[in-house]
Amino acid sequence: MRRTLVALAATLELALAVDPLVNLGYTQYKGIALSNGVSQWLGMRFAAPPTGDLRFGAPADPPSNDTVQIANTHGPLCFTTGAGYPQSGHSEDCLFLDIYAPSNATTNSKLPVMFFIQGGGLNELANANYNGSQLIEAADFDMIVVTHNYRVGTFGFLASAEIQANGSINNGILDQRKAMQWVQDNIEQFGGDPEHVVLSGDSAGAQSITIHLTAYGGVHTDLFHGVIAESQSFPPIFNVSGNQYMYDALVERTGCNNDSDTLACLRALDIATLQNASIAIPYPGRKHGPNYLCGAVVDGDLIPDIPYSLFAQGRFVDVPSVFGDDTNEGTIFTPHDLNTTEEMNNFLLDNFPLLTGDDLSTIDINYPVADQFPQHGKCYFNAASAYGEIRYICPGIFVSDSLLQYNTHPVWNYHYNVTDPAELKKGLGVPHTIELSAIWGLNSTTGKPPASYFTTNANIIPVMQGYWTSFVRTLDPNTLRASGTPEWTKYDNVHRILFETNHTRMESIPDAQRQRCDFLASIAPGQQQYTLLGTPDQYPLPSRTFPAYKY
Repeated sequence: MRRTLVALAATLELALAVDPLVNLGYTQYKGIALSNGVSQWLGMRFAAPPTGDLRFGAPADPPSNDTVQIANTHGPLCFTTGAGYPQSGHSEDCLFLDIYAPSNATTNSKLPVMFFIQGGGLNELANANYNGSQLIEAADFDMIVVTHNYRVGTFGFLASAEIQANGSINNGILDQRKAMQWVQDNIEQFGGDPEHVVLSGDSAGAQSITIHLTAYGGVHTDLFHGVIAESQSFPPIFNVSGNQYMYDALVERTGCNNDSDTLACLRALDIATLQNASIAIPYPGRKHGPNYLCGAVVDGDLIPDIPYSLFAQGRFVDVPSVFGDDTNEGTIFTPHDLNTTEEMNNFLLDNFPLLTGDDLSTIDINYPVADQFPQHGKCYFNAASAYGEIRYICPGIFVSDSLLQYNTHPVWNYHYNVTDPAELKKGLGVPHTIELSAIWGLNSTTGKPPASYFTTNANIIPVMQGYWTSFVRTLDPNTLRASGTPEWTKYDNVHRILFETNHTRMESIPDAQRQRCDFLASIAPGQQQYTLLGTPDQYPLPSRTFPAYKY
C-alpha cells in the first residue's frame, strides 16, 4: 500500500503545472504566469556572450550562474549593420531567447513547439520580441512558442580566409542551431516536446530555414520536424574568397590593416569602433550598395553549395513543409524614383551583381514598364515585380517543386493577397511579410498592423492562425483549421492556396508567372555564387554597367 501511495504521489507531482522557476542546470530562471493563461520566460541566455575571443567564433555553452535569474525582460538585440553606436536596446552580448507556454502545461505535456526565426536580411533583427500569447490562445493552449536572437551583419556573417583559419563562418546560422539544441535539451521543462519542433520564419528567417533544410548537404537532423517559411529569401550567396573584400575593407576602416594579425586586432577593438565601422558597401564593381550586404556564405561545410543547387539535387531534410509569398514582395525594397530601364537594371545589378547582359535583357522583356503609380517613377513597379520574383516568389515555387519531387512528406504552398487601402495608396500593394500581423495577432508584433486588420480585414486573422497553429500541432494545416475555411490541398506543381479576406480559396499558379519563374530558376545558380575554386580576380563581376541613378 505504501509503495502505491508513493507512486501516486510521484505521478501527481509530475502532473503539476510547470513552476515559473525553472532549473536549467547552468542557472535558474524565474518566469511569470500571466492572467491570460500563458506563462512567459524572457531573456534567457542560450549561449555564452559572443565577445572577446568568441567574437567571429561559433557559439559556446552559456556560463554557469548560481543566482536565480528573473526572466521578465527581453534580452538585448544583436547589432544592426550600418546603425552605428550606441544603438538603443542592442548589445554584442545578445544571444537570448524567450518562451511562451500554457500556464497549465506540465513537464510531461509533450506540447508541440514553434521555433520562430526572425527576418531582417541577416543584417538586422527586424521581428524582435514578438509575443506568442495569441498564437497559443488560437491553438487552444496546445503549443509552445520560442523566439530568439542571433548575430547578424558583421558579427554574424563576416567571412574571410583569416576567420576561416581562426574562427567560424556563418555564425548567425550556428547561433540559430545552438538555440535549437537548447530547445532539445530544455523544452520538456516548459511542457514542450523535443520530438515535435516546427521551424517558422519570415524573410531572412525563412532563408535560414532553407539553409537548415540543406545544412551539411541535407544530412538528417533531430533539431526540427516541420517547417513554415514565409517569404523565403534567396539573395546572392558567395563563397569565402568572394566575401574577402568585405573583411579587407573593414580591416582598413578600423586601422587594423597595420597589424600583423588583423583578426586579433578586430577582436580587440572596442565595440563602439567596430560597430561604427560596420557599414554596408557596394559589391565590387558597383557604385551603390545592395539592400542587404552581409549574408550566408558557402563555406564547404554547413553550407556546401548554394541552396538552389542543393534543393535541385534533392539534398535536404525530408519533413512536412509550408512555403509561400505575398503578391508584391519587392515594393518595400525598390527605390521609388526609377524612371528608365537602365535605372531598373542598375538597381537589379546592385543587388544581384552576377546578372549578365542577356539575363537583364530577358528580365526587361518579362517585366515591361507599367506606370501604375503617379507618385513613383515609371519603372518602379516593374523593377519591384522583378526584384520580388527573383529574390522571393520564384525561389519559393522552385523550392516547393524540389520538395515535391524528392520529399516523402507533403508540401503546401500559399499566396497572400489581403489588400489594405493604405498600403495600396502608397504603391506597396500586398508587401513583403505583411501576413505576420495576421499570423501572430494584433499588437503581438513590434510593427504597427495595417489599420484594416482591425476592421475590414479582421476576419483573416483567425483564418491564418487556424492554418498555422494546425500545422504546428499536427504537421498538417487542415487538421485543426478554423471552422468554415477551405481545405488547403497539397502542392502539386500547380495549386496553392490564395489568402483573401472572406474569399480564401485554392488557385493555380498563372502560366505567365510560371514561365518567368522557370527562366529565373535557370539563371539562379550562375548569378548567385562565385565558383568554389579560385579567387574573385579570376572570376570577375560582370563588366556591363549602366548610368548611375539616385536613391
